[in-house]
Amino acid sequence: MPRFSVIVPAYKVQAYLSECLDSVLTQSYPDLELIAVDDCSPDACGEIIDEYAARDARVRPVHLAENQGLGRARNAGMAQATGDYLVFLDSDDTLAPDALRAIADRIKESGEPDVLVYDYTRTYWDGRSVRNQLTGPLTEHGPAPFRLEDRPELLRLLMVAWNKACRREFVERHGFTFPPGYYEDTPWTFPVLMAAESIATLDRVCVHYRQRRQGSILGTTSRRHFDLFEQYDRVFAYVDAHPELARWRPELFRRMIDHYATVFTRRGRLPRGSHGEFLRRARGHYRRHHAPGARMRRRNILVRFGLHRTFRALRLASAVRRRTLKAAVRLARALRTGVLRLHYRIQLRLPVRADRAVFAPGAGRGHGGDPGALEEALRTHAPHIRTAWIVRPEHEHAVPPGPRLLRPGTAACFTALARARYLVTDGDLEPGLRKRRGQILIRAQQATPLAHIGLDLQERPAAARGTDFAGLLRGVDQWDVVLSGNRHATLVWERAFPGRYRTLECGAPRNDVFQRATSADVTRLRESLGVPQGAVAVLYAPAHRDHVRTQRPPLDLERLARRLGPRFVILARTHGERCPEGPRIIDVRSHPSLHALCLASDALLTDYHPVMFDYAGLDRPIVVHTGDWEVYRAASGAYVDLPACPPGAVGRSEDELIDIFATGHWRGSRSAQLRAVFRERFCPHDDGRAAERVVRHVVLGETEPLPVIPPAQRKPVPSACAGSLPATVSQPSGAAAVTERC
Repeated sequence: MPRFSVIVPAYKVQAYLSECLDSVLTQSYPDLELIAVDDCSPDACGEIIDEYAARDARVRPVHLAENQGLGRARNAGMAQATGDYLVFLDSDDTLAPDALRAIADRIKESGEPDVLVYDYTRTYWDGRSVRNQLTGPLTEHGPAPFRLEDRPELLRLLMVAWNKACRREFVERHGFTFPPGYYEDTPWTFPVLMAAESIATLDRVCVHYRQRRQGSILGTTSRRHFDLFEQYDRVFAYVDAHPELARWRPELFRRMIDHYATVFTRRGRLPRGSHGEFLRRARGHYRRHHAPGARMRRRNILVRFGLHRTFRALRLASAVRRRTLKAAVRLARALRTGVLRLHYRIQLRLPVRADRAVFAPGAGRGHGGDPGALEEALRTHAPHIRTAWIVRPEHEHAVPPGPRLLRPGTAACFTALARARYLVTDGDLEPGLRKRRGQILIRAQQATPLAHIGLDLQERPAAARGTDFAGLLRGVDQWDVVLSGNRHATLVWERAFPGRYRTLECGAPRNDVFQRATSADVTRLRESLGVPQGAVAVLYAPAHRDHVRTQRPPLDLERLARRLGPRFVILARTHGERCPEGPRIIDVRSHPSLHALCLASDALLTDYHPVMFDYAGLDRPIVVHTGDWEVYRAASGAYVDLPACPPGAVGRSEDELIDIFATGHWRGSRSAQLRAVFRERFCPHDDGRAAERVVRHVVLGETEPLPVIPPAQRKPVPSACAGSLPATVSQPSGAAAVTERC
């Protein structure tokens, strides 16, 4: 018995059928049967199906003697199905690569639910692809499986059968079948969701929903669209036969009226002269199935009265009103933007102020990172320079006293950007701004690069996510000085961001705090986070997966914390809406400073997060999880072969990571040796004076660089549990060989 029965009905789709069947048979999850139903198609669909059946034993052809329509063709496929789960696929659509594996994993993870709902992308004939915009109901956060009353918004998704996997035993027990006529998915989907005892979701594109230029059933002009009334009669008949489902009548009624209004207003569906009749029948259904308490949209209320011409007149008036309001808003914004741009242009003609410096952190964040360290060093070593900090209102509390606070998009902000001598940022300036003659733009790196960046993303579309490469290069052309922490970062940036700037390889100013912090600072940070005294705090910081929309922790932190025992506490810096919960798991996602979390921790557990390059300067244990290294490298690229030259112990699975901590290997001599080599390569200048070097060189004009303290002689602040850790190996024997291999 296969895991999946994939049912594909075919009628007049010979141009698309092979692509559809190939997308199923080439899935990385092969435990399936493909039931291809030839609905007496007059073209070559039947022959194509037989050819595939001859080549692959998993294909089971079904030939109908006469055309039955999509619904009954699916019923014929279900009658032949033997799989655990039914998966429906229209013959002009395709399954996304690895879709069935993702569906199978989610089914197993969520306890074999009756129904699993997954996502799709619309693919257009002109090459465009648009992912489903209604993503909230598909979130994988929260309990799973669940019932429909726990997440009723699922009823607002596209009512189709091909975005769901249904357990065959559940379908057969309830006797669900597809009716004849157009909109056959409607009386299938609603009852299936309402009757399901367990539902789960998968926030992943599993189906490419083809939008054909011509030939789509719903895109044709026909009286068959009147079938919609019978289909909703079937839905409410099912509810009447099951009184326990009466609570869903208001939502079903609202969905019905909204569906009628959509068909009525969609150009090209109803034949000329039939709109009045359609609206009169809709009015009859409004009265027949009306449910008190159903909230209605304004346009749907008019269906109640069935006034054809009034409906069109009010629809036109509503459209005019919306356009007028939008035009007024656009005009007000344009006027404000025009005034600010004029103000900015005037300021550009005034003299540059040599004693001013403006700090513009990416996304208007609070004080911190490289810009924060440079601003503090500027006030210390060049007090004659007045500093200003561009910050959003929600981050103003995080900026210490000293710099002047400027809000983005204000006249004062544009004045400062136009006239300050020094512009410091670790992101991009606002569109339309430019560096003028006499200004110096200092661009700090947010991290040492591991995944591909800049122009190298052109070969990584999953990670690029619509990056404007032309705009990126326009920004690069404004840079004067780029700060680099090591030779690796220098070489990557000069290749990925080609320009005429000068690279200042002097260390990462953001890491100065590691050498300057005290044990009292560490204690204070741990107390503020709620870390118990004597506990070993492990900072867990996984990388963001650009190729995945729903971010889930790659590790089961609850299990990890349980297996590590009461001595360990996990500081979870995960991505996504939900953080795993547990008595020894502390959610630190909203903490404003990642470097403060590094100071508070005793060890770092990560996969591919670039924080590992900074953390190495702390000389504390690092454990690396490489479970999906090949997938990550294929999607995002990698400049460093991390498994070959890691900063510490490496675990490929969750059990291996547990073993690393349980045996003490995470803080053993081999881990210290790897960390020393890693630190030598990526933290050569991080001795606590990187920001001072930048200020002295760029602002004060000193040409003689400050001497660098060798890594072996540095004394970063120890962790709270340093007494129980082995002595640091500054440069162990054999390190040269490891360095050469890396």
